[in-house]
Amino acid sequence: APASSTAPLGFDPASFPDGGRAAWLCALGSFCALFCSFGWINAIGVFQDYYGTHQLAGYPASTIAWIPSLETFMMFFGGPIVGKLYDNHGPRYLLLVGSILHVLGLMMASLATRYYQFLLAQGVCSPIGASMVFYPSMSALSTWFFRRRALAFGIMTAGSSLGGVVFPLMVDELVRTVGFAWAMRGAAFLILGLLIIANATITSRLPPSPKSLTITEYIHPFTYPPFSLLTTGAFIFFLGLFLPFTFLPAEARAAAASPALIRALLPALNAASLFGRLLPGWAADKVGRFNVAVVVCAFSAVTVLALWIPAGGTANTSALLAFAILYGFGSGAVVSLAPALVAQISDVRAIGVRSGAFFAVVALAALAGSPIGGAIVGGGNGFAYMKVFCGVVQVVGTGFIAAARVRLGGW
Repeated sequence: APASSTAPLGFDPASFPDGGRAAWLCALGSFCALFCSFGWINAIGVFQDYYGTHQLAGYPASTIAWIPSLETFMMFFGGPIVGKLYDNHGPRYLLLVGSILHVLGLMMASLATRYYQFLLAQGVCSPIGASMVFYPSMSALSTWFFRRRALAFGIMTAGSSLGGVVFPLMVDELVRTVGFAWAMRGAAFLILGLLIIANATITSRLPPSPKSLTITEYIHPFTYPPFSLLTTGAFIFFLGLFLPFTFLPAEARAAAASPALIRALLPALNAASLFGRLLPGWAADKVGRFNVAVVVCAFSAVTVLALWIPAGGTANTSALLAFAILYGFGSGAVVSLAPALVAQISDVRAIGVRSGAFFAVVALAALAGSPIGGAIVGGGNGFAYMKVFCGVVQVVGTGFIAAARVRLGGW
């Protein structure tokens, strides 16, 4: 049987409405939530490049990289706690508190002038709030869809792609016209408006199921071989996943590319990832989510090894844009399918904890990836060895995810 036919344990797939007003409103709210949370994270490269030439110009790239890296880590690593709170209390209060913290952190970042202030505001406060928005959205949407789950998740994560297009363009334009402080505030006000929609529309089909917190809940999923193989593969893959998001603009600037190209790279990457989140999600519901996941992971690795490495060190507009578009498509599909893969092999009543455990492990990779990349770049070898590292870890990660697919049901 195809991997997608493996039903999660402990519930009847026929009970899922797979549509209806409440379900699609939840999808809309989740789209807005991921626009503001993951979409903001997808724009981290614009800050790596900007801080390195402005407020933090005296710091090495590996030190500056801790800001976006910590930002990604904090959003993902909150998963176990936020997931448990979701299982016990539902999404409402988590979304409200998370919205406040996310906007507050960005407002405080607009006032920052020193490294530690950026680290605390943008690297800690804002992503903790984003985490409290991200996980409840994903978990609540899982309760409404089963047969169309990969498509629904594709719609949800398309919000992060659109956010990754809008935020770099918006921040870059506002920085040049009204300055950095008001650029950050403008982004925060946009996030506030969209999170009001998310708070009004995201609901869970199932009531909360309060249970006492036990460490066993987080350890037990790893005794299931497909889950442990999937998580291991995702950890290794995510060590390299965000490196193009973080370093592509900086590499283009170092290669003396035109300012227009530098500004276009991240929006192009994220625009392509919009299609990567929708089309493979639709295909995954037809031919198997793990099947499609292995293909898109391999595709992303190939684009790094076969296109980004040869294009490096030049201001070749067509090569850099081609890589941004192709990698955006592949990486967008990977991000979109990851929560659907976890949901497929999980009991829906424990999906908050399982998703949290999965993304907490992934968070460690997100935390380490950018500083490792920055250290390689700063070691005197330029960007070439960093890109080799990026491609190799993606190849190895793909192998583990393929092993999880085989463990589920062979080929």
